[in-house]
Amino acid sequence: MAIPDETGQGPSDTPNLDELYAQPSEMIQKAVLDHLVEAHAAYLKVATFFCLATAGGAGLDASPRGGPPGFVKMIDAHRVVFADWPGNNRIESMRNLDQDDRVGMLFLFPGLDVFLRINGRARLTTEPALLASLAEGNRPPKVATVVHVTEVLFHCGKAAHRAHLWDGPSKIGPGVVPTVGAVMASFRLLGEAQVAQVDAAYAQAVRTELY
Repeated sequence: MAIPDETGQGPSDTPNLDELYAQPSEMIQKAVLDHLVEAHAAYLKVATFFCLATAGGAGLDASPRGGPPGFVKMIDAHRVVFADWPGNNRIESMRNLDQDDRVGMLFLFPGLDVFLRINGRARLTTEPALLASLAEGNRPPKVATVVHVTEVLFHCGKAAHRAHLWDGPSKIGPGVVPTVGAVMASFRLLGEAQVAQVDAAYAQAVRTELY
């Protein structure tokens, strides 16, 4: 099987997508809006997780964002805002916004076979009143991201259903894949004797050092 290399050079079998796929139905096309409506607001009020896609000079980034229901707040029909909370301090998404303000937000809803996607233009802010409105446990974030919506749509949940994403048997139990400590050891960033200690510290931090 011939696979194109990183330069894109390869066999001349690039698919003609217009021949392979039908056009989306009129109903689907009309369901793509440039502003938020009541149905979107209802989903945002229960949303606890989304993936944020950004782009910059160093490349692309997609990173997870999570919080209590409604942690992404709807300012009005054209804007949403969310806080930045502690992570690995790579802050690639925020650095990318300095170069390219385009963002994509893909929301997952545990138990539901539907996704919500928001595309827009984003900016960072440290406006005190806005940060205060996003506080968790009386702790305001350092930075918030305001997204001006340019496109919003619902995705069907076929991918979640194919993956049996919300089914109990799909849950990956301990011992199936290497732990965080074991991965670090395989990268030679720590010794085998430190694996259990790192795993215990990670399990504690990921649950208690959220904000």
